Amino acid sequence: MEHKLAAVLAADMVGYSRLMEADERGTLARLRTHRIELIDPAVAKNQGHVIKTTGDGMLVEFQSVTDAVRCAVEIQERMRRRNTDVPDERRINFRIGINLGDIIFDDGDIYGDGVNVAARLEQLAEVGGICVTAAVHDQVDGRLDVAFEDLGEKLLKNISRPVRVYRIVACVPEGRPAAGGGQAVPKAVVKPTVAVLPFTNMSGDPEQEFFVDGLTEDILTELSRRHELFVISRTSTFVYKGQAANLREVAQKLGARYFVEGSVRKAGDRLRVTVQLIDTASDAHIWAERYDRKLDDIFAIQDEITAAIVATLPGRLEAAQHDQLARMKPSSMAAYECVLAAKVLHHRSTREDNLEALTLVDRALQLDPDYAHAHAWRGCILGQAFTYGWCKDKEATMNEVAFELGKALALDDNDADVHRILAAVAIAQDDLNRARYHQDRALTLNPNYDLVVVQMGELFTWLGHAEEGIEWIRKAMRLNPHHPARFWSHLGRAHFVGRQYAQAIEAFMHLSTMDIQQHAFVAACYGWLGDRTAAAAHVARVRELDPELDLPKFLATMHYADNADLAHLREGLVKAGL
Repeated sequence: MEHKLAAVLAADMVGYSRLMEADERGTLARLRTHRIELIDPAVAKNQGHVIKTTGDGMLVEFQSVTDAVRCAVEIQERMRRRNTDVPDERRINFRIGINLGDIIFDDGDIYGDGVNVAARLEQLAEVGGICVTAAVHDQVDGRLDVAFEDLGEKLLKNISRPVRVYRIVACVPEGRPAAGGGQAVPKAVVKPTVAVLPFTNMSGDPEQEFFVDGLTEDILTELSRRHELFVISRTSTFVYKGQAANLREVAQKLGARYFVEGSVRKAGDRLRVTVQLIDTASDAHIWAERYDRKLDDIFAIQDEITAAIVATLPGRLEAAQHDQLARMKPSSMAAYECVLAAKVLHHRSTREDNLEALTLVDRALQLDPDYAHAHAWRGCILGQAFTYGWCKDKEATMNEVAFELGKALALDDNDADVHRILAAVAIAQDDLNRARYHQDRALTLNPNYDLVVVQMGELFTWLGHAEEGIEWIRKAMRLNPHHPARFWSHLGRAHFVGRQYAQAIEAFMHLSTMDIQQHAFVAACYGWLGDRTAAAAHVARVRELDPELDLPKFLATMHYADNADLAHLREGLVKAGL
């Protein structure tokens, strides 16, 4: 027998018997998935060692108390995110207790007072909560970004002495003093951060909803062209469309200091737009304006509103090269409305809406054949059909995408979306030099477009510059707090190229579901880490999803500029058993 001082984490699944009675096979499958994709990687990343597992719980030993607490917080936080869309009756939750004490190792198991206290603490924890002893609290308080609530002394079952218990309640807010009394480094963005909330349709006509959404999106896009602003993306702000949300709460979630909101009323050929700029820190209305115009002046309204907002923001700089921000305007208002409606349908990402969007953008091009933005969006809509497999002839569809983007480029070289899509096509064709050109152009035209920014990170990953790739991808995540889940996949691949396997696994584990490539990258990570069991689990998922996939076939889908990066992936997959 071996005696030593160690941190013990005891975890127990809440409502195990109830869940097993309702759906035994499904519960075991979900629990196994959480172990493979979340719990085991979190334990390994924090240098923990799983000593014992039962049907509904586990005991984990850590050499460091800090590692034990960090692991527990990560598990509970990620489980909370995973349960967001799961019905209450099917949710898997855990209680966790952590103690620092003397434990006895004997024949692969652990015993002793330290283990018993941890197990009793777990029973005191709330659903999804963590309880720790005073010894743990004293070791980590001020060293980790967590806060504690003192629950006082508790009498625990079969423990003769009272035990002081603390509950972990929250993450430490930004700016809390760090360990040693120093001030934590603030994470706020230096530039003024603006969120454009969806404008309200006051016309009473649902048919005009696309016009209102389109005007909001165009104002947001024009603001994003200004290098001196940090603009929250459309995806994040449109989450609040039609909701009576508390502005301060929304501001906190989006990380925005200023809000732009307004309404649109359309009657005949007349348009009234009201807009206001709000400082969320003080709820002060910094600026408000009303615009009454004929519809033919919609682009002038857009430019006027944008210029007024930028001029009002504190600390603004003179707008550089103002004339470069002006876009070419279509000659027909009806064509403009068709494209706005097509964008709304495109964002819904269904086959039926994609077909209707294509019909609308075709109508716009009939009315104005030289409307560059319409050609760009036709290419984007066709690209969506190609990606989701909604087209009959993929080769013909890609030829159409190339034609539309080429046409848009010839008509207007200042459209960021055109260059973004052209860069994506170039990457797919292994032409990374051409992809870099279009990425640079897209960033120059729209530096705060999260899809452009994340694609720059993806490009740097293919080029073998992992650190730069990670930096760009994380910037995209800050720009869009509600970013698509695939951003985590880009981050995981960048960490893999940087040989940061634990961080790569952590990024991939944010995905609720994984495709073949994602499972393969996780398998390669575990291959390099020497964890054959976890690697085999992800290789099995790859083979389930595509029984005919072999290593050369998989590697042929990669676009690495450096053969050493491709060899690095190949070796990891071989170690994993693919």
